[in-house]
Amino acid sequence: MKKIILAACFCISACGLFAQTIENGSHSTTGYIKSDGTIENSSHSTSGYIKSDGTIANSSHSTIGYIKSDGTIENSSHSTVGYVKSDGTVENSSHSTIGYVKSDGTVENSSHSTIGHASGVKQEWAAVCFFFFSF
Repeated sequence: MKKIILAACFCISACGLFAQTIENGSHSTTGYIKSDGTIENSSHSTSGYIKSDGTIANSSHSTIGYIKSDGTIENSSHSTVGYVKSDGTVENSSHSTIGYVKSDGTVENSSHSTIGHASGVKQEWAAVCFFFFSF
Protein backbone atom coordinates (compact mmCIF):
# COMPACT_ATOMS: atom_id res chain seq x y z
CA MET A 1 0.00 0.00 0.00
CA LYS A 2 2.86 2.39 0.83
CA LYS A 3 4.34 1.85 -2.62
CA ILE A 4 1.03 2.73 -4.28
CA ILE A 5 0.69 5.94 -2.23
CA LEU A 6 4.30 6.92 -2.96
CA ALA A 7 3.81 6.21 -6.67
CA ALA A 8 0.63 8.30 -6.70
CA CYS A 9 2.40 11.21 -4.96
CA PHE A 10 5.26 11.01 -7.44
CA CYS A 11 2.85 10.99 -10.37
CA ILE A 12 0.95 14.00 -9.05
CA SER A 13 4.20 15.87 -8.47
CA ALA A 14 5.65 14.92 -11.84
CA CYS A 15 2.46 15.95 -13.62
CA GLY A 16 2.85 19.44 -12.20
CA LEU A 17 -0.33 19.52 -10.15
CA PHE A 18 1.51 21.37 -7.41
CA ALA A 19 1.60 24.66 -9.30
CA GLN A 20 1.33 27.92 -7.40
CA THR A 21 -1.48 30.21 -8.50
CA ILE A 22 -0.85 33.76 -9.70
CA GLU A 23 -3.81 36.06 -9.09
CA ASN A 24 -4.61 39.66 -9.85
CA GLY A 25 -5.58 42.13 -7.12
CA SER A 26 -9.17 40.85 -7.14
CA HIS A 27 -8.04 37.24 -6.58
CA SER A 28 -8.92 36.14 -10.12
CA THR A 29 -6.47 33.54 -11.40
CA THR A 30 -4.21 34.90 -14.12
CA GLY A 31 -1.73 32.03 -14.26
CA TYR A 32 0.33 29.40 -12.55
CA ILE A 33 3.98 28.73 -11.80
CA LYS A 34 4.93 25.08 -11.49
CA SER A 35 7.68 23.93 -9.17
CA ASP A 36 9.91 23.31 -12.23
CA GLY A 37 9.59 27.00 -13.24
CA THR A 38 7.06 26.52 -16.04
CA ILE A 39 4.78 29.56 -16.25
CA GLU A 40 1.25 28.94 -17.51
CA ASN A 41 -1.62 31.29 -18.27
CA SER A 42 -5.03 30.78 -16.68
CA SER A 43 -5.92 28.23 -19.39
CA HIS A 44 -2.81 26.19 -18.52
CA SER A 45 -1.04 27.03 -21.79
CA THR A 46 2.70 27.50 -21.32
CA SER A 47 3.69 31.18 -21.38
CA GLY A 48 7.32 30.88 -20.36
CA TYR A 49 9.93 29.29 -18.15
CA ILE A 50 12.20 30.24 -15.28
CA LYS A 51 15.01 27.72 -15.35
CA SER A 52 17.02 26.53 -12.36
CA ASP A 53 20.06 28.53 -13.54
CA GLY A 54 18.00 31.75 -13.51
CA THR A 55 17.41 31.95 -17.26
CA ILE A 56 13.97 33.32 -18.16
CA ALA A 57 12.55 32.05 -21.45
CA ASN A 58 9.36 32.64 -23.41
CA SER A 59 7.07 29.84 -24.57
CA SER A 60 9.33 29.22 -27.59
CA HIS A 61 12.28 28.66 -25.23
CA SER A 62 13.97 31.89 -26.41
CA THR A 63 15.87 33.61 -23.62
CA ILE A 64 14.27 36.90 -22.60
CA GLY A 65 16.16 37.53 -19.37
CA TYR A 66 17.99 36.33 -16.30
CA ILE A 67 17.55 36.29 -12.54
CA LYS A 68 20.94 36.55 -10.84
CA SER A 69 21.60 35.07 -7.39
CA ASP A 70 21.93 38.57 -5.91
CA GLY A 71 18.40 39.52 -7.07
CA THR A 72 19.48 41.44 -10.16
CA ILE A 73 17.08 41.03 -13.08
CA GLU A 74 18.60 41.33 -16.56
CA ASN A 75 17.17 41.33 -20.08
CA SER A 76 18.45 38.98 -22.80
CA SER A 77 21.36 41.34 -23.53
CA HIS A 78 22.44 41.17 -19.86
CA SER A 79 21.45 44.79 -19.25
CA THR A 80 20.06 45.28 -15.77
CA VAL A 81 16.32 46.03 -15.77
CA GLY A 82 15.79 45.83 -12.03
CA TYR A 83 16.48 44.38 -8.63
CA VAL A 84 14.62 42.29 -6.08
CA LYS A 85 15.95 42.99 -2.60
CA SER A 86 15.90 40.40 0.17
CA ASP A 87 13.04 42.25 1.92
CA GLY A 88 10.87 41.94 -1.23
CA THR A 89 11.33 45.51 -2.45
CA VAL A 90 11.38 45.61 -6.25
CA GLU A 91 13.41 48.36 -7.92
CA ASN A 92 13.94 49.40 -11.53
CA SER A 93 17.42 49.78 -13.02
CA SER A 94 17.70 53.29 -11.51
CA HIS A 95 17.01 51.87 -8.02
CA SER A 96 13.60 53.54 -7.81
CA THR A 97 11.05 51.38 -5.99
CA ILE A 98 8.41 50.03 -8.37
CA GLY A 99 6.76 47.54 -6.04
CA TYR A 100 6.90 45.01 -3.28
CA VAL A 101 6.51 41.26 -2.96
CA LYS A 102 5.46 40.55 0.62
CA SER A 103 6.39 37.36 2.47
CA ASP A 104 2.75 36.18 2.28
CA GLY A 105 2.80 36.50 -1.53
CA THR A 106 0.92 39.79 -1.77
CA VAL A 107 2.28 41.91 -4.63
CA GLU A 108 1.98 45.68 -4.31
CA ASN A 109 2.82 48.60 -6.55
CA SER A 110 5.01 51.47 -5.35
CA SER A 111 2.00 53.10 -3.63
CA HIS A 112 1.39 49.91 -1.63
CA SER A 113 -1.84 49.12 -3.50
CA THR A 114 -2.30 45.38 -3.98
CA ILE A 115 -1.94 44.40 -7.63
CA GLY A 116 -1.72 40.64 -7.21
CA HIS A 117 -1.08 37.55 -5.17
CA ALA A 118 1.57 34.87 -5.58
CA SER A 119 1.45 32.81 -2.40
CA GLY A 120 4.20 30.20 -2.27
CA VAL A 121 6.06 31.67 -5.25
CA LYS A 122 9.68 32.77 -4.87
CA GLN A 123 9.90 36.55 -4.53
CA GLU A 124 12.15 36.87 -7.57
CA TRP A 125 9.80 34.78 -9.71
CA ALA A 126 6.76 36.83 -8.63
CA ALA A 127 8.63 40.08 -9.37
CA VAL A 128 9.60 38.83 -12.83
CA CYS A 129 5.97 37.92 -13.63
CA PHE A 130 4.41 41.12 -12.30
CA PHE A 131 7.01 43.82 -13.01
CA PHE A 132 9.59 42.90 -15.63
CA PHE A 133 8.42 40.42 -18.25
CA SER A 134 4.87 39.83 -19.39
CA PHE A 135 4.01 36.20 -20.02
